[in-house]
Amino acid sequence: MYRKTTLPSGLRVITSSLDGTKAVTCLVLVKAGSRYETKDINGVSHFLEHMFFKGADRYKPAKAVSEAIDGVGGDFNAFTGKAYAGYYVKLSSAHKLLALDVLSDMMLNARFDQAEIEKERGVIMEEFNMYQDTPMYQVAWNFERAVFGDQPIGWDEVGTKDVIKALQREDFVKYKEKLYTPGNMLVCVAGDIEHDEAVKLVEKYFPFEKVKGEVSHLAFDMDASGSEHITLQTKKTEQAHLVCGVRGLPAEHEDHYVLKVLSAILGGGMSSRMFSAVREEKGLAYYISSGTEDYADTGVFFTRAGVDVNRITDAVKAIVEEYDKIRHVEISDAELKKGKEYLKGKLVLALEDSEEVAQMGARHELLYGKLKNYNEIAKEIDAVKVADVKRVAMELLKDDSLYLSVIGPYEDKAMFEKVLKF
Repeated sequence: MYRKTTLPSGLRVITSSLDGTKAVTCLVLVKAGSRYETKDINGVSHFLEHMFFKGADRYKPAKAVSEAIDGVGGDFNAFTGKAYAGYYVKLSSAHKLLALDVLSDMMLNARFDQAEIEKERGVIMEEFNMYQDTPMYQVAWNFERAVFGDQPIGWDEVGTKDVIKALQREDFVKYKEKLYTPGNMLVCVAGDIEHDEAVKLVEKYFPFEKVKGEVSHLAFDMDASGSEHITLQTKKTEQAHLVCGVRGLPAEHEDHYVLKVLSAILGGGMSSRMFSAVREEKGLAYYISSGTEDYADTGVFFTRAGVDVNRITDAVKAIVEEYDKIRHVEISDAELKKGKEYLKGKLVLALEDSEEVAQMGARHELLYGKLKNYNEIAKEIDAVKVADVKRVAMELLKDDSLYLSVIGPYEDKAMFEKVLKF
């Protein structure tokens, strides 16, 4: 169960007290990411995430930041998505003051030293290169760029090489001042802590002055979405990587959990339809799964796979066939139940971890202004009916809605056109 208190500054404090643990996760979540960028600074959110680790007032050298957490056996990390950036420390609850001290020093007092910027620029360039050399990740970004087009929601969080090379200290300062404000962020503490204690500590360590409220992201423009339904990144690989799917649903859509159940039935685990048909029966893929990415105003539904380079059209055809089957033939009650239990079971396992508890509560509150616990989510999953799954499949899975992104040794899109249809 989550509890929330809003401080006079506008900073929200979210907590979840967990029994049976001596660990605590302290998470700062901020509305920042590629959806808050313009093309000339695409990548600044991710670069800024790195720079927060490079020293502030109380932990001046970059090494002092990591040594403080390593010294008590804690975990310390950060992440940047399209709609938010997060910074967290997970450690023994005996050291919770240290976690909040380090995080607040980063958020409030980061120096953005020019020498550190130049060093980190090289690190991020290597990160960019790493993703380019990891096609099973890169192809997913290519897919979202194809679906959403050339607008912020379609851009990669890591940015472009030209922008990474060009960003300067004033860009970080300006972006931080705009987005890292109390009304645009929150602190979530989950684990071995009580709500009232957490509120007092956050108020002490994050002494913000009240400023303007939340900053809105750049809205998804349907008219600017992708019109190129087949995208190829030609690369000599031993395995081809693909993502095939459609534009999905917003996170708060009434059919959100219907699509989640549909995804679980098609590609959620080793007994799912995609795994059974494409890998086990036809031997076309090593890895294959289906999933969704859900944003405030849109989303994607997809199946991703790593396949034999010589049989990729067979694999795409097999995936589309499974899409077609679930459109026209109602699933059984048993398969519906299995899909629901799969989703609920995965959520239960995730919520065994204070880090996952913190992230789930923080995301729901920051992005949608509401807190959801397991029972509420489970109730929505259980409400899904057989007819709902078929209806949503028919609405989303259409010839003119299918997108395909591929990384592999191919140059001719025409070879895919005849199989990317029902």
